[in-house]
Amino acid sequence: MQTFDVAVIGLGPGGEHVANTLAERGLSVLGIEHRLVGGECPYWGCIPTKMMVRAAYSLAEARRVDGLAGHVSGVTPDWSTVAARIREEATDSWDDTVAVERFTGKGGTFARGEGRIVSPTEVAVGDTRYAVRTGIVVATGSTAAIPPVPGLSEVDYWTNRQAVETAELPQSIVVLGGGAIGCELGQVFARFGVDVTIIEGAPRLLSAEEPEAGDLVVEVLRRDGITVHTGVRAERVSSDGAGITVHLDDGSAVTGDRLLVSTGRRADPAAVGLTAVGVDQNARVAPVDERCRVAPGVWAVGDVTGEGAFTHIAMYQAGIVIRDILGEDGPPASYAALPRVTFTDPEVGAVGLTEATARERYANVRVGCTPLSGASRAWIHAKGNDGLIKIIEDADRGVLVGATTMGPAGGEIMGALAVAVHAEVPVEKLRSMILAFPTFHRGIGVALEDLG
Repeated sequence: MQTFDVAVIGLGPGGEHVANTLAERGLSVLGIEHRLVGGECPYWGCIPTKMMVRAAYSLAEARRVDGLAGHVSGVTPDWSTVAARIREEATDSWDDTVAVERFTGKGGTFARGEGRIVSPTEVAVGDTRYAVRTGIVVATGSTAAIPPVPGLSEVDYWTNRQAVETAELPQSIVVLGGGAIGCELGQVFARFGVDVTIIEGAPRLLSAEEPEAGDLVVEVLRRDGITVHTGVRAERVSSDGAGITVHLDDGSAVTGDRLLVSTGRRADPAAVGLTAVGVDQNARVAPVDERCRVAPGVWAVGDVTGEGAFTHIAMYQAGIVIRDILGEDGPPASYAALPRVTFTDPEVGAVGLTEATARERYANVRVGCTPLSGASRAWIHAKGNDGLIKIIEDADRGVLVGATTMGPAGGEIMGALAVAVHAEVPVEKLRSMILAFPTFHRGIGVALEDLG
């Protein structure tokens, strides 16, 4: 039986970072992956979807030129160019050879297959077992969560993977789920001429974010020609061969050539054998402490921990695990200033708590909110300047605990407020900050004035 210092099960962004770094530092590392090294992000998530968003945004901007900088006629979308860029630039046609060689080139040993924990000191890939001296790192990510809707398993539906891989767009598509993935992909497809319908069971889109942002996203998507149904759920799905029909609980039905299921993500701790180190068989996530430890000698990073299905969370946790394994000092994990961005147009950036969650946690909460038009840059921007800046203060301590920044550069504006939330910068200190003119982020100053 081969013996390694560390075994990493799952080589998505977090697992790959752990494996590569520890191999570079001289440890013997076994990296295990049954899909593609790099994970969801470079092949079906962050990178290719943002290429799609960029292309769709360029189309929208070209159409907005009329009345701002002359007139543009004959703007014709060409999906084949986008598909080629995803295939050739982002994913190497969904081939991870480069990523595998990067790891083995650092001295790591790669095993293709489904890894599982046998004991705190042993892992298996298929019928082959490996001993582990120092520890096991679980980074198995998540997969698309498919709801138990009658008839859904009988139709040829898409998840985000098929949506990203498609070389040709359908004439119409029904999107089941109005979270970040559904809204981003729905808007992209609509701007490329697809008839899009989004169905969301919650009262509004982006239900985990501020209601003002969700309501404004609905307005923007409808302006793009998207039909949006909120507060209704799918009762069943059927197909007559010519299209897929989603029957809703309000008695209506929606039909499209394609159905995209974007109803969240799910992890499976039991599948990787975490029960062998004490994790409950029915656990939906791997419980971790402030050092991302699941049990002595076992760590977890990324989606499987339930701290947020974001690449930046996986990378952040990976750094903590690397330091812990190497015996190096460093701050414990803290998710108080967790940043997130929905890359619709306008972008929805957010950090920390929403107003609702802040009021559950703190006795004295103050809120400041301003439409983005409060910033001169937004007035200059004109068409496509929809947005807002909303800040949440724990008034007893005088610090921000959350913020939402929605606009043409919403994700970038959020960076400044993420620093404020993370560092607990006093609100009075923020009020005295000089904000460059004319920028979108000057709206932060207006929101601060509105705190009350």
